[in-house]
Amino acid sequence: MHSFLELRQDLELQKLINVSAKLGRDPLQVQGPGGNTSIKRDGAMWIKASGTWLAEATERDIFVPVFAKAFAEAVRTRKPGAGNTRDFAAKVENAPPHHASIETCVHAVLDWPVVLHTHCVETIAVAVRKNAELLVSEALSDLEAVFIPYIKPGLDLAYSIIERTTPKTRVLVLGNHGLVATGNTVDGAEALLLEVSRRLSKLNEHENPPTLCAIPPEALGAGWMAAPSHKTQTVAFTEHLIEKLQANTLYPDHLIFLGPGCAIAEPGESVHQAAERASAGDASRKLVLVPGRGVAIPTDSTPAMLALANGFGEIITRIPKDAELTYLTKSQEDELINWDAEKLRQELNKKAETA
Repeated sequence: MHSFLELRQDLELQKLINVSAKLGRDPLQVQGPGGNTSIKRDGAMWIKASGTWLAEATERDIFVPVFAKAFAEAVRTRKPGAGNTRDFAAKVENAPPHHASIETCVHAVLDWPVVLHTHCVETIAVAVRKNAELLVSEALSDLEAVFIPYIKPGLDLAYSIIERTTPKTRVLVLGNHGLVATGNTVDGAEALLLEVSRRLSKLNEHENPPTLCAIPPEALGAGWMAAPSHKTQTVAFTEHLIEKLQANTLYPDHLIFLGPGCAIAEPGESVHQAAERASAGDASRKLVLVPGRGVAIPTDSTPAMLALANGFGEIITRIPKDAELTYLTKSQEDELINWDAEKLRQELNKKAETA
């Protein structure tokens, strides 16, 4: 346990805590409990726990110890049960009693000491496009960046990263998912992450004006309210964006917290009716778009749902009119909705929100 205790007392971990909180409080980088950060040395790793929020990093102990070297070896050799994070949890005195993140295997297989993973809106707005790989290679050609097409988070993603990266790879743009920046130091990894965000922002739309919701109270009905973000409301007033939302979900956390895609109300439908129709025989839609009127979410939305609804507006309004998009398939949606590890993350997040 010496390596864990030594690393825990290192100034770099304190820097990671501070940067984690800063990223977690930036809605353009992290929405709700999304994202993850870690630091490792000599086979020992401290990583954000499942169900916790990066924004809380300076307020409560959210990092848990994991045997990173053993975990990485199990994944690289495809050892049976390699995806079971609990098997690689370390017992360290006074460590918080949390589960390690479902993305722990991804952090473990990346050889860099510091790994920062965010759901950067500038990145996702690029990563959902059909030509994302080309865009990334052109914009980040000098940053040792690799595009990873969408694959289920966790072990499957770790396998894909191993196949597509080299020891020199420093940046991962995850298709329909987010951004990973690495480094030898926390400062270096943070600077790299912000530089990637800055460059990718140039590929996005930034001219959509914020809009107020115009859904009449009788159409909202009981149990629904206007989504708080003006950016989110803008989507309902932008025809080409409405057209892009007729298909499946664009990125995982939207699906997990708001349901598959969004319900688009038909003429004369109330918000409740649109949600019921769109959710028939499927997971419930918790975001309803009324063209020309606005966007609604449940009145009992959790902080995570509110954060994801706000993030939805930030991401969707950045997508250019002529962009062709890649969506999660129905089977990809189903594997996330029915994933035990993701259900655990949601349950832990609910407990954290009510604590």
